[in-house]
Amino acid sequence: MAKKLKHSIELTVYSNVHELSPEDKELVIKAKEVSKKAYAPYSQFYVGAAIRLDSNEIVEGSNQENMAYPSGMCAERVAIYYANSHHSDKKIDTIAVTAFAKKFDVNHPVSPCGACRQSMAEYELKQNQPIRLIMTGESGEVYIAESIETVLPFMFNEIELKKE
Repeated sequence: MAKKLKHSIELTVYSNVHELSPEDKELVIKAKEVSKKAYAPYSQFYVGAAIRLDSNEIVEGSNQENMAYPSGMCAERVAIYYANSHHSDKKIDTIAVTAFAKKFDVNHPVSPCGACRQSMAEYELKQNQPIRLIMTGESGEVYIAESIETVLPFMFNEIELKKE
């Protein structure tokens, strides 16, 4: 007999960026600043990501589109891959993601796409430590997940590859 499995997530919700801790607010501001450097001529949806490493250094990334859509790269992965390439001895503590658009107001939290969630999950598993995720838009509420696993339930991981 089939049974139903219910999965729920827990996020901390703030009314706006001004309610965040100084450290989290700084990270969101950095993500907003780097979103202005995004190359998004096709979607006109400009995403910024800022990562705080365990050394307290901040690494940034913005989305980079390409006319051949699959060739582009999301802000989160740009930042994560840069962090690992240049700071491979450090762990990722927190990632802040934000966006703005030319055609409409982004007044709600922006969440990472599936590919970015899987990439972030890989690094969470690699460093054996949760990565906090801050999601915000130009305005409005802010969502904080205490782990990438929160936003990617039933994530695929290396254990699946090692089963015999």
